[in-house]
Amino acid sequence: MTDKIVIDVKNIYKTFGSFRAVNDFSFSVNEASCFGFLGPNGAGKTTLMKMLYGKAICDKNKNTSINVFGYNPLENELPIKYLSGIVPQQNNLDEELNVLQNLFIFSKFYGIKKTEAQKRIESLIDFMELTPKKDSKIKHLSGGMQRRLVIARSLLNNPKLLILDEPTTGLDPQVRHLIWNKLRQLKKQGVTILLTTHYMEEAFQLCDQIIIMHNGEKVISGSPQALLKKDIESYVLEIFYNNQLQDEKTIDTSKVRLEKIEEKRLLYSNDINALQEISEKLQVGDYYLRQSNLEDLFLKTTGRGLNEK
Repeated sequence: MTDKIVIDVKNIYKTFGSFRAVNDFSFSVNEASCFGFLGPNGAGKTTLMKMLYGKAICDKNKNTSINVFGYNPLENELPIKYLSGIVPQQNNLDEELNVLQNLFIFSKFYGIKKTEAQKRIESLIDFMELTPKKDSKIKHLSGGMQRRLVIARSLLNNPKLLILDEPTTGLDPQVRHLIWNKLRQLKKQGVTILLTTHYMEEAFQLCDQIIIMHNGEKVISGSPQALLKKDIESYVLEIFYNNQLQDEKTIDTSKVRLEKIEEKRLLYSNDINALQEISEKLQVGDYYLRQSNLEDLFLKTTGRGLNEK
């Protein structure tokens, strides 16, 4: 990561009818960094990403500005697309073609000459560990292989910017970790990465900076490590059944924060001894004492209710 800002967004809005999907949103991204957008379904993450490369048009506002590697998507959509690689939520591959054919057809969209395209395709298939499957049709690939192929396709044009919309959703842990390692390698090579994800561990592992969104607005932003240190207690005691906690009124609220979720109780504290003292009165198997994580912070800032429309 460098100190050079390559994406600078100020005061953008996006409405669909009476619904405001993105509301007065600002952020900046450094070169060769991974920047993550976290939020419940419907928070505005995908809409925000689409506005950066011109797939969605932001509302007109005199204070709005978008700069992506020196280009404004409202005026220079095509140059941004040429320097970007896009990994959408869905694997939009041609199932009747094989791996090589899918990549070769896509290379034509960028005007890559055949000999150069062949070199890049072979290199990317090897990079994403798909060489044994290069002649297989898409419908014969596993979900993880298809996802790796979509990422390989997004790298055909040697992008400066890689935009990934939930890249590992539904994949098994082995494939997820393989993709994480590949993304780390790309970042070391100077690629700037924008990421939306529902996996908190993914954001923690990959992102230099994150924004947690809710209802189209920025709730909190910063590095995952700094946010955990600053905005949530260090430890949490999960009690699975509320009747195991004999008297909630005896909890020292100056040291412990209590959350109630139906039958479950969550006790947060920076004092692990206070939580251990409570846990000693509980039955083994009825509680879990652990360090707090990014998911705890996410739920604290966005709420625990379902965000269904």
